[in-house]
Amino acid sequence: MTDDAPRRLRVLAAMSGGVDSAVAAARAAEAGHDVTGVHLALSENPKSFRTGARGCCTIEDSHDARRAADVIGIPFYVWDLAERFRADVVDDFIAEYEAGRTPNPCLRCNEKIKFAALLDKALALGFDAVCTGHYATVVLREDGTRELHRASDMAKDQSYVLGVLDDRQLAHAMFPLGDTLTTKAEIREEAARRGLFVAKKPDSHDICFIADGDTQGFLAKRLGTAPGDIVDESGNRLGTHEGAYGFTIGQRKGLRIGHPAPDGKPRYVLDISPVDNTVTVGPAASLDVMALTAIRPRWCGRPPTAGPATYTAQLRAHGGETEVTAELIGDAELQVSFTEPVRGVAPGQAIVLYDGSRVVGSATIATTERAARAEA
Repeated sequence: MTDDAPRRLRVLAAMSGGVDSAVAAARAAEAGHDVTGVHLALSENPKSFRTGARGCCTIEDSHDARRAADVIGIPFYVWDLAERFRADVVDDFIAEYEAGRTPNPCLRCNEKIKFAALLDKALALGFDAVCTGHYATVVLREDGTRELHRASDMAKDQSYVLGVLDDRQLAHAMFPLGDTLTTKAEIREEAARRGLFVAKKPDSHDICFIADGDTQGFLAKRLGTAPGDIVDESGNRLGTHEGAYGFTIGQRKGLRIGHPAPDGKPRYVLDISPVDNTVTVGPAASLDVMALTAIRPRWCGRPPTAGPATYTAQLRAHGGETEVTAELIGDAELQVSFTEPVRGVAPGQAIVLYDGSRVVGSATIATTERAARAEA
């Protein structure tokens, strides 16, 4: 075998039961790799999860993944990571909301489960890589380091939720769909050609561990009711709530304020204070943020150079890019300023920095600095 010949790898394909992970596993096998499929059992009581095909953790999903593995012709197993998932993702999700922050459980799952717990177990068993159906690309540089890049098709790019992966994790990550310049319909057509039953299965969009999609109801069952006040920016009481954890920065609906604002315009959640259990609302202009501080940075490959530098940033999984200047202070704090004000930025969210298509890294938003607003 020559040095530039493709290497046959032992690949563990994480198969959620959806079309993307099934096609990714099929492509890895077709490329000549030794592929084993695995479905992650993440619920301590999977029968309590919703039926249908809106999630990725149901009994039905495990059956769909097994059928896909049978068609591809690869071994298949179900691995129980429910306890680790509860501790690292579900409990973290609840604690973050209780503290007035807005977490991203999918990003946390990639960091703590798929490319930590799963990857560690895979390496211990002699596998070379973990394969998933994410739309992103890993690039191997001449110096042997790796970079994470956006998918070729920006409409399906999922690099934001992978922005927590470090160099070691990237070295063992495989994303066969990342270079695909095709529509989702064409991925489904490919699945159908391969005889995969999941070709017509709907995509999952909800938080997998919240069966009915009711995040506020899920939190209320675990945190109980905690009545408090809804106030305006001057501290005037406008209404009440049953738990500050049920709100997110930028939220407009469900405020239950009985009377309109003086200007007749909608009001939005501006601040959540778990200390005094108060939710502050105000006009959309008060959501404008010009700077933020983020903590716990993680770099996808080489870290940024010292001093301030210009990047683009993405602040939510399906959000657009905005131009920023960012500087790492010490090893644990990232200071970011925006060229133009942005709205709906909440502590607990991840900010992911990009240099062109390359993912530089991510950090968790700790505080924000609002733009000065001219008085009427």
